[in-house]
This record gives sequence, C-alpha cells and structure tokens, in this order.
Amino acid sequence: MGKGHHHVDPDAGDRRVVAAVAVNMGLTVAQIVGGIISGSLALIADALHNFSDAISLIIAFGARKIARRPRDADMTFGYGRVEVVAALINYTTLIVIGLYLLFEAAMRFADPKDIEGWLVVIIAAIALIVDAVTAALTYTMSKSSVNIRAAFLHNVADALGSIAVIVAGTLILLYDWRLIDPIVTVMIAGYILWQSFREIGPVIRILMLGSPPEIETGEVFDAVRGAKGVTGVHHAHFWQMDENRAALDARVVIAEGQWANADAIKDMIKTMLSERFDIEHTTLELECARHACDE
Repeated sequence: MGKGHHHVDPDAGDRRVVAAVAVNMGLTVAQIVGGIISGSLALIADALHNFSDAISLIIAFGARKIARRPRDADMTFGYGRVEVVAALINYTTLIVIGLYLLFEAAMRFADPKDIEGWLVVIIAAIALIVDAVTAALTYTMSKSSVNIRAAFLHNVADALGSIAVIVAGTLILLYDWRLIDPIVTVMIAGYILWQSFREIGPVIRILMLGSPPEIETGEVFDAVRGAKGVTGVHHAHFWQMDENRAALDARVVIAEGQWANADAIKDMIKTMLSERFDIEHTTLELECARHACDE
C-alpha cells in the first residue's frame, strides 16, 4: 500500500514496552505518595491518569504478543487484528479521559482550587521526565503500529498534563492566578479529543472491513477489468486485513476464447495488483464469459 514502515525487532520492541510499563508504574506510586504527603488530591488524580497510561501499555503489550500467534483453525487470517481492537480500547479510554478533564475544568472555573506547594510542581517535573522516557521507548514503534500509537498518545497526553501542572503551579505560586489551571486543562483536553477522534476513525474503518483509505477502490477494480482477456468483474470485495495488509476477493469473467489462458490471466492479475497496489492477499474466482453471472 505504498507506506514507509519503520520496523522494530519484536523482542526489542517487547523490552521497550515492558520498560515503559515499569517506569510508569513507578511514577504512579511516587505520585500517590507525593499526593498523600502534600495533601494534593490533584496529584493523586494525575497519578490515576498515569496509571491509565501504564494499563494502555499493558494492553498494547498483550496485543503485540497475541498478534504474533500463527493462524489456526479458529483464526484462519491469524491474530493480527487484535492490535486494532487494542487500539480501539485505548482511543476510547482517551476520549473518556478528555471528556472527564473538560468536566473537571468546568468545576474548577466555578470553584478554583489551590495547588499545594512546590512539591506538586517538583513531582510533575519528575513525571514529565518519565513521560519523555516512555515516549522515547515507544515512538519508533508507534510509526508502524496503530496499537502502540494509541498507547503513545496516552503518554503524550500525560506529558502535556505534567507540563500544565508545572506551568499552572508556577503561575499560581508566583501570582496566585488560579484560573490558569482550568484554562490549561481545557487546552489539554481539546488536544486529547482532537488526536483521539482523528486516530479512532481509521481503526473503526479496519474493523468495519473498509477499503484502505489511500487506495481508490474503483481504480483497483478498473485495473482488473482492464487486464487482457478479462471482460468483467463482479462480487468484488476490497478490505483491510489489518493496518498494513489489504485483501481482494472477486469473481473475474474471462473472455470467450481465452479460457485456455485462464490460469495465466489470473497470475498476471495477481502480479499486477501486488506491484501496483501492494495487495498481497488476492482470491480470484474465474468464470467463462459464456456462463458468467449477469451482475
């Protein structure tokens, strides 16, 4: 499908995800302890948000493992699409978090709260460092996996939250400008929702067996119809098997007098689809023009 993929060795990728889970779990514990010591409910809430990042990474890790299972009698296409399901779960969670942050921001506008001292800002700075480490561990994999990309965006959202706490906390401590906290929260929630809705569409498209968005379906069918010895195509289906693989299933009508070349025509069509559209999984049922269905 003409994409530039960035492949990471599976075992190395697994180690990166495990490391990212470990640092996020460690940060969650530190934030909860810091929130209890400082009396900051906001910091404990941020710890729970960070815990959701760790859960998203665990979901992504599990999906990666399952996706590498060989196909079997129950899953004849293999398990690759489980990563798409994991991405849907993580994006849906992000949308819920974004809406919750908007709700909390509205409450803060009505009743601004104090941020409890420099301890909160210091822990937020530590959280930002951990978020940066996690992003570095998953960034390369996020380019080629919709599953890891969802977990990566979880982390980016949390990093923005840490920056917001640092900026808002500093301004409140210096100038007592408490409204900056909900203002920055609305900006972060807007970014989370924008990214999530932008990314969840392609995920739903794959699960709905939609065609690859970067390939014009009509162009594919016209290319098959235009093949030498072909007079028609019907009962055609073109869909994404997962993020990186497309499949075509069609009945191809062979012109009268060309039936002796039917196998060669089929091989030619498959080669053309692979070279021109990067469609590797093609199933073609051949029909003689004299007995073909009228559809």
